[in-house]
Amino acid sequence: MKPVRTAARAMLGAIFVVSGVRIVLDPDAKVDAAKRVTDKVGPMLQRVDPRLPSDARTLVQAKAASDVVAGLMLASGRMTRPAALVLAANLVPTTFAGHPFWTMPKPERTQHETHFLKNLALLGGLLLAAADTEGRPGLSYRTSHAVERSQRSVRRAVRTAKREARIARRSAVAARKIPG
Repeated sequence: MKPVRTAARAMLGAIFVVSGVRIVLDPDAKVDAAKRVTDKVGPMLQRVDPRLPSDARTLVQAKAASDVVAGLMLASGRMTRPAALVLAANLVPTTFAGHPFWTMPKPERTQHETHFLKNLALLGGLLLAAADTEGRPGLSYRTSHAVERSQRSVRRAVRTAKREARIARRSAVAARKIPG
């Protein structure tokens, strides 16, 4: 299964790397479409910290750069789960900003609807990649089983201590009965 996972991650990450590089080099092509989202996000960023950039061009470049980095991490097999989560989180505003087919006239609608559905499919793949533990137990499984093992160990130690106390008590009783 490892070669399939490796190939699938490389294919999934490639689209984000290629499109991210294109946007980093020419962000102006996407700024107009991104304004639908950045005009709403920019003021929130300014309230959080005034030093954060809030203009559409900078936000588009930052998002594209994070897509490149996360896409490379996903494709290379390094920290794949966090990388997939970053890509999934970045894909949601991109999809709504870039392909609002529900607001378009019929001729344009079909193309944007197709791209919207493609992005939904990518989101599904990224969510699968984020949930994939590569056949190894996840953190919650390992934690619950560690707790169960420690509880069994404690129960075993209690039973052993009771048994040894019972033996010591019987030995003491027997020792008192022995004359001398």
